[in-house]
Amino acid sequence: MTATLATQISIAQALTAVTPDGLPFRFTAYDGSAAGPEDSPIHMHLATERGLSYVLTAPGDLGMVRAYVQGDLEIEGMHPGNPYELMRTMLNHLHFKRPTPAEALRIVRGLGWSHLKPPPPPPQEHLPKWRRTFEGLRHSRTRDKAAIHHHYDVSNRFYELILGPSMTYTCAVYPSHEASLEQAQHEKYDLVARKLDLQPGQRLLDVGCGWGGMVRHAAREYGVRALGVTLSAAQAEWAAQAIKREGLEHLAEVRFLDYRDVDERDFDAISSIGLTEHIGIRNYPSYFGFLLDRLKPGGRLLNHSITRPDNRLRSTGAFIDRYIFPDGELTGSGRIITEAQDAGFEVRHEENLREHYALTLGAWSENLQAHWDEAVAEVGYPTAKIWGLYLAACRVGFERNNTQLHQVLAVKLDDQANAHFPLRPTWGS
Repeated sequence: MTATLATQISIAQALTAVTPDGLPFRFTAYDGSAAGPEDSPIHMHLATERGLSYVLTAPGDLGMVRAYVQGDLEIEGMHPGNPYELMRTMLNHLHFKRPTPAEALRIVRGLGWSHLKPPPPPPQEHLPKWRRTFEGLRHSRTRDKAAIHHHYDVSNRFYELILGPSMTYTCAVYPSHEASLEQAQHEKYDLVARKLDLQPGQRLLDVGCGWGGMVRHAAREYGVRALGVTLSAAQAEWAAQAIKREGLEHLAEVRFLDYRDVDERDFDAISSIGLTEHIGIRNYPSYFGFLLDRLKPGGRLLNHSITRPDNRLRSTGAFIDRYIFPDGELTGSGRIITEAQDAGFEVRHEENLREHYALTLGAWSENLQAHWDEAVAEVGYPTAKIWGLYLAACRVGFERNNTQLHQVLAVKLDDQANAHFPLRPTWGS
């Protein structure tokens, strides 16, 4: 290296400087530098200066995702619809160290100050939290509606390709490792129904009902009069068509409606499957209070939601917040149970289905890979790549116990403190 270039460093040198344990995959860059095992089946290539600027101006997962979505970061040796092995390798075997201020200065100076000018983010990226104020305060009705639209109104056909015939975008319950995704989703809905002890003629409210899977299952299998509500217009339209197709109009209904606008009361049961993650932890008291008010004495609530392994409030991460679930918040099952109890519910049962969500996500990834060409034609290559990355990363998160899935069963006592509950559970495994 000449004296005039003495301060310059290669991109590979910069990367290895912050990965003291080395790279578990092959890395190359447009400047000709390389690092990591040459025989690795996974090869990551930083193809452009714009990609380097993305990584330097948004350290962590956000910068790498931006470069990947824009095509500046290329990955070989995996299918973009199912990059599970890459995510597993990175999350389990890639360890970064935080550089000292002097080290960071040396790296940036060596790579060039010009790379600190952030390029425009990909068009698929949602606004950062501080710029979402035009949509209202966090978890206001207007902003919640915008967040749900960003995620769920992508394309019903795209969701059909990933989710399969059940159109169920929540954790399935696998009766065995050999069960199909459809069998596992049926078992999930049936487990919820059994925990709620649904009986013919009863009334069920399903908040955050998605494409109406629980509503249709309860009506079809249990003869229950079921009402579902969702903030996604696309979901409500699809659900209405499915209800009509199955001849369930006399029992089932799905409304495009905020759950807080449900006027009916005295429901025998309420199911909330995948809604709690969206409402905001500070809104738990009003959320559980509203649901308690809508139940008749002896009525049951089944709350099914993604959780953390502890009860601290933590962000979902920049990638998830900007590209997948804007304003999503997660905490532990202990916080959820506490808030339900403080609202007046008596909690009778809870269980963790963490491993089941890892299996569910694996099945969704396989569906995306199998229908890749049609998925790309439906939503475009960048969005399809985002979903491949998201599903694979979440799968590893559940496998590593970074996230969990809890079902909490609670009851509204009557005036005599009677829970109308059997001495022992009746729903089986």
